[in-house]
Amino acid sequence: MLPELDEFAEALMAQLSVEINEEKEISELAKRIKEDRNFTVEFDSVENISQNLFSDLIQKVDSYMGLEVSNDLSVEYLELDEFKRLKGKKVFTDTARTFVDKLFDAVTKNNLKKISEIIKEDTAKFLVYSTYVKSYISKISTTYGDYLDNDIYLNMFILGDYPKIILYKQGPPYEVRAESVKSGYLGALKMTILEEIVHSVQTNLQKLNMQAVIEVNTINEELAKTILALDDKIVTQLTEYLQLQLVPDEFKIANKANLFFMLNPDNFITNVMGPDVMTYTKVEIDPKITELAPFLQEVYQRWLKPIQSQHAVFTTMEGMAEFVVQKILKDDMNFQNYLTTFVGTDYSAYSVKKSTGKEFTQFLFNEFDKATFEKLIANPPNTRELKNPQLYLNRIK
Repeated sequence: MLPELDEFAEALMAQLSVEINEEKEISELAKRIKEDRNFTVEFDSVENISQNLFSDLIQKVDSYMGLEVSNDLSVEYLELDEFKRLKGKKVFTDTARTFVDKLFDAVTKNNLKKISEIIKEDTAKFLVYSTYVKSYISKISTTYGDYLDNDIYLNMFILGDYPKIILYKQGPPYEVRAESVKSGYLGALKMTILEEIVHSVQTNLQKLNMQAVIEVNTINEELAKTILALDDKIVTQLTEYLQLQLVPDEFKIANKANLFFMLNPDNFITNVMGPDVMTYTKVEIDPKITELAPFLQEVYQRWLKPIQSQHAVFTTMEGMAEFVVQKILKDDMNFQNYLTTFVGTDYSAYSVKKSTGKEFTQFLFNEFDKATFEKLIANPPNTRELKNPQLYLNRIK
């Protein structure tokens, strides 16, 4: 039988198996296309296309939003491993920067021994930050780009082979469909770069988001330490009450880890109370759980303010970017080809998709036109205002 920490490492990689298998399939398909003599269609490189688009897209954002884009903004091109490590940098923390970077690096290399050593080094931090590994890395093959510290990062693993794979899957004769795929590819890059340029002008929102996430992560680290220090008898009682699977006694950490994954507020509060918790002022939990773990009530109450702040700011950032990208690209033929060729939808279906942040931005845009963006960046809404934009209007007018 594997030592307990090795099992943790294996379990983490097992949870990423779908993504890792997708990565293998994409790599194998790209290799097969390269070797297929019948496939002769060539696409311009991501670097060439993006550099040709960049200044024009900056101008469009500048003009539409009335906000100046930094002269220092640049585009970087990352292969798969580098992009995964970038995702580690997007995990904001005051207390675990080195730990997170090491963890993401070990997962990127699929190094089980190293992951096991990292778990041993600080189990509490592992419990908190392995959840980021799962959520960030499991979305890599659908992530075209990202923004961090004045750089736009493009995911070359996906974008580099994407158009060839799309065309190849459509089957021969390839030349007949090549132009629409090339056009769609251009649309995908326009959309990606535009979105990240919008994120680059949201300086205050980026700062507020980071501060809130750091606060949430600090609280979660504290909770993980408290749960790891719990008496075994309490752990058993809580595990039974919550109907979690009991683990054999020789696995000293597993029961506590299961408890943390269940009781950490990002899971427990959000799943038990639902999304409305984002507008609550007080967290109420099951009296039996409070009796067994009296510290939880206070931790959850402290968590509420930063998580609500983070939720509101992040929803505003994403919604604003979505709104601006749709408005700038609504008549763009490349973007329309992207939607039909790559996504299998059209602009009207795409544009009516519900999004709280986008609808909130639209509501304000009807009132303030392009002054909307400066107002939202300087003074973001809270979670109640997101649900009822009139409250935000009343506050800022």
